[in-house]
Order: sequence, then C-alpha cells, then structure tokens
Amino acid sequence: MQYDFDVLIDRRDTDALKIDAMPAIWGRSDLMPLWVADMDFATPPFILNELRHRLEHEILGYTMRTSRWASSIVAWQQNRYGWSIQPEWLNFVPGIVPGIALIINCFTEPGDTILVQPPVYHPYFHVPQNLGRRLRENALDLVDGKFQIDFERFGRDVRGCKLFLLCHPHNPGGRVWTSDELRRMAEICHREGVIVVSDEIHADLTLPPFCHVPFAKVSEVAAECCITLMSPSKAFNMAGLTSSYSIISDEALRERFHRFLANSELHLGHAFAFNSVAAAYSHGTEWLEQMLAYVQGNIDYVEQFLASELPQIGMIRPQASYLIFLDCRKLGLSVQELNALFVDKARLALNDGAMFGKEGEGFMRLNVASPRSMIVEAMYRLKKALLA
Repeated sequence: MQYDFDVLIDRRDTDALKIDAMPAIWGRSDLMPLWVADMDFATPPFILNELRHRLEHEILGYTMRTSRWASSIVAWQQNRYGWSIQPEWLNFVPGIVPGIALIINCFTEPGDTILVQPPVYHPYFHVPQNLGRRLRENALDLVDGKFQIDFERFGRDVRGCKLFLLCHPHNPGGRVWTSDELRRMAEICHREGVIVVSDEIHADLTLPPFCHVPFAKVSEVAAECCITLMSPSKAFNMAGLTSSYSIISDEALRERFHRFLANSELHLGHAFAFNSVAAAYSHGTEWLEQMLAYVQGNIDYVEQFLASELPQIGMIRPQASYLIFLDCRKLGLSVQELNALFVDKARLALNDGAMFGKEGEGFMRLNVASPRSMIVEAMYRLKKALLA
C-alpha cells in the first residue's frame, strides 16, 4: 500500500497541544506549529481501525494486559533490533516521562543525584528536580556536526549518582549512539553502581543507514544495570494514547520496579493501551519505512535550502527522528532576539534550544514531520524574515 504524506490535515478544534497551546506560550495563534514532537501525518489506518473496532463494543471497562500486546513487542524487538526479550521482562507504563518519574521514585530518595547530558529533552531537568532530586550535568560535546561523549569526564561525573538518564537516540541532536559508546557507558555505570534509564522512544525513527542498538543488548553488564523505556507513540503518531512500556532483563531490578508499579496499580493500562501497540507492531513496518523515507526527504530539503539560501544558519543532521537542531549562532542574536526572529518575523513556532540546557542556546529545534508544502513554506518564511 502506498501512503500519502502530502495531505494537509486541519488539527484545529481537536485539543491538539501543538495548536491550542500556542496562545498561552507565544501570545498568538497565527504561527506555523513546528515544535511539539508529534507528526502532522495521519495516524496509520491500521491503528485507527483497531480503535474503531474496540469502540464497536458498548462497554469501555477495565482492560487487562493481553498476550497479543506482549508477543507483538517481543517480535518487534527481535525483527527490528535483533534483541531477544522475554514477555515477563515487560510492563506497561503510562508514558515515557511518567515512566521516568516512576523509576526515580522507585529507585532513589529525595536528595539523591541523577546524571543528565545536556543539551537534552527538557523533562530530564524538571522531573528529577520537581521530585526533590539533585541534578548533575555531563555536557555533550558538539564535534564535526554531531554530539559526542567525553568518556573521561563522564566517568568522573557519574560517580556518586544513583541514576543516569540516557536519551538514546538523542533528542534534540538526533544522535544514534554506537555499540562501542553504549558498552563504554555501561561498563562505567555498572562499575559505579549506577542504574541506566535508557529512553529509547525515538529508536523506531532511526534513519538509514544508521542502526539503533538497544542499550541493554550490548553486553551483560549493560543488561544488569539498565531499565529500557520504549513506545510506538512517536513513530506511529499516537502520543495521545500514552501507552509505553519498560523492558528489564535483570531480575532484581525488574521485581523491584514491577512491585512498585503494582502497589499503586500503575501497571494497568486503559482500554486502548494494548491493542494500539499490537496493531502498530503487527502491521506497521511498511508504513514506517515510507514515513521515514518521506522525513528523510524533508531533512534533505531543509539541508539544501539552508546551504543555498541561508548559509548563516547551520543544522545538525539527525541520524534519528524528525527533529532538526538548527544552529543559529552565527546570527549573533541573544536568546530573546532569536525567538523574536522566528516568532514575530517568520511566524514560526519552534522549540528554543535554550530549553534543552545552556548548551542549546543559539539553536532552535525544528519538527519536519509535516507535509513537504509546510516545510517549504516555513523555510521561505525564515528567509523572508532574515532579509527584512
């Protein structure tokens, strides 16, 4: 089946965060929304059909985990990543960020230290702090257009921490960490007694020729110290269903976390939590490959446009995801001036790079998971704003 990603879909009046939050954030609603990390493509028909089928039944009662849910995840991990996992390693969690919060509450105490690697997805900062934990930063280095880890500094910074929040693949930089990098992180964290929370929600968005390798797969010590969080929500545009899952192979970690979830009945999913995931993983390969190819085309277009029309703005080409970190530092603008350029002059709603940490200042995060016509319009708006 050939899917059409050029279709423009009006998301107004659907309570879409991407649209309806703009007045509260920017004080206006006339911006092109290219910020929140969901897509402007239709959620795949095989997922919508699954939800419609469920709604044909008149009762939306309590829903239990199904064997179909677990077996679809097991098969997806094996087929896509060569990772052999067991159904008992899985547990439902109500979203990736809530899952991070639950892990923090389960495995740490107020005052404990958690390591993060800025620039990084902003909830990595505010969730631990809101829960009374201390943050320690191990800043990534931008080298030749991609983020890298200084492992000597990483080894020092992780010492004394209880958790390490790993963004894998990286958001906002789109970096796919290599097996060697993952093994080195695992060896250091295992030696220091640090639990790694590997947020792999962008794994399915890895762009060819790059390949995602699950953290827990790279070595025995990685598996012993890792809690993996995954979801089809980003890749199949179903974030509103808040259906995610943890994978924990280590028995001690798994039993502790599963008991923590069960004690508060947080392991129980809603009526659409399990069948939507099963539909995505059972029928989604062809749709996903076509969508990634389309996104690659959008990334190519932005890269070529910037090079030819706006050379003063660079970009970190993502190895995974539909998010492009635009490098605007050559413009010499303050954070406030840069936001004014994009919002007031170009009428574009992007994520300010500063929200990902001070290392993100001078950058803007652009979501290109939209019909090509929107991306073209966005680039010409930006060009016009800079020439004004």
